[in-house]
Amino acid sequence: MRLKARIRFGLQHPLLLWMVYGLAAVLISLQRLSLSRVPGEPTAYENYRIFRNAFTHLLQHLNPYAAYPAEQWDLFKYSPAFALGMGPFAAMPDWLGLPLWNLLNSWTLLAAIFALPVLDARQRRFMAWFVLPELVVSLQNSQSNGLTAALLLFAFAAMERGKSWSAAAQVALSAFIKIFGIFAAALAWLYPQKGRFVAWLTGWSVFLFLIPLLVLPWSQLEQVYRWWLELLLNDHDASVGLSVQGWLQSWFGLQPDKLGVTLAGLVVWLLSVLAAGRRPEVKNRVLVWASLLLWVVIFNHKAESPTFVVALSGAALWYAVSERSLGAKIFLFVLFFAASITPTDLFPRAWLNEWVKPYVLKAVPCIALWSWISVLLLRNFFRAPDSTR
Repeated sequence: MRLKARIRFGLQHPLLLWMVYGLAAVLISLQRLSLSRVPGEPTAYENYRIFRNAFTHLLQHLNPYAAYPAEQWDLFKYSPAFALGMGPFAAMPDWLGLPLWNLLNSWTLLAAIFALPVLDARQRRFMAWFVLPELVVSLQNSQSNGLTAALLLFAFAAMERGKSWSAAAQVALSAFIKIFGIFAAALAWLYPQKGRFVAWLTGWSVFLFLIPLLVLPWSQLEQVYRWWLELLLNDHDASVGLSVQGWLQSWFGLQPDKLGVTLAGLVVWLLSVLAAGRRPEVKNRVLVWASLLLWVVIFNHKAESPTFVVALSGAALWYAVSERSLGAKIFLFVLFFAASITPTDLFPRAWLNEWVKPYVLKAVPCIALWSWISVLLLRNFFRAPDSTR
């Protein structure tokens, strides 16, 4: 009995998760670094190289958003502040920088999960294990999605604790990585001190907007932002990704305007925020944050497999406040299986190529969950408002 108790204690100890998350980041980095590179082909960690190169291009007063086929396989698409933030990594050799970059994404996400005040210790551990497979996918692609999910979760934790300055910082940072993060600012509607949050968000945004002046003159910074805006406005290729747009196209043969679909989803989500504001109890606040984490993925026409660590963070939040019925458990299993198991070698490759990829099955349960959460929240329009607010 004592041995069983010790094993159970060890499995429940937070240190185990810190070790697993850290080992995942380091071992994946070493594996990607060990893969031989074919001359003229991208490396196995090309996204990291793109991020790192952006700082060098910024420092050299070049266009960080231009194509550099001799250096990298794709374009840099994040903010000038993000490019500046990659400065320390640009100064390191890849054998050191890549593991540190993946550790930043891995441990920051775990820290954000452990910081969530509305979940108990058991729920936090479950969430950490639940999102780990998708984090691994993101780490294998040396992406920034672990960091993006972490910043949104930290913003949630800060708003719950009434720390407007911290919440505003996390929202601003997430937006300067991936623009969709700015929509987290709408959730200040559910909390007191809205004016203070807006003031802090304005200040942090101005700071991040101007911080590249550390290495650029003002005229060059203006030009860099024009280049970035031009890239964003022209980012409408044929890809529909693992998104609502991809689902509509693959299932129904529909090809609606991408911006129109995104705006429709945004309207529904904003209405759900307003509805939750009528009864901003803990469950509704958690559901709105879960909805946001799902929305930023499924309504992004560029969504790809590594981004789903963000969406599954939302699914874990939903489950934390669900009634834990048999139906909820089955649905969570289906979502986890479709999102995290089907893309792996545990799933038959023929089925993956014939069904999973063509029919964007990784995204479908997330779309269904977002729709259900939206219904739950919108019902608050038909309930009496919280008189204690």
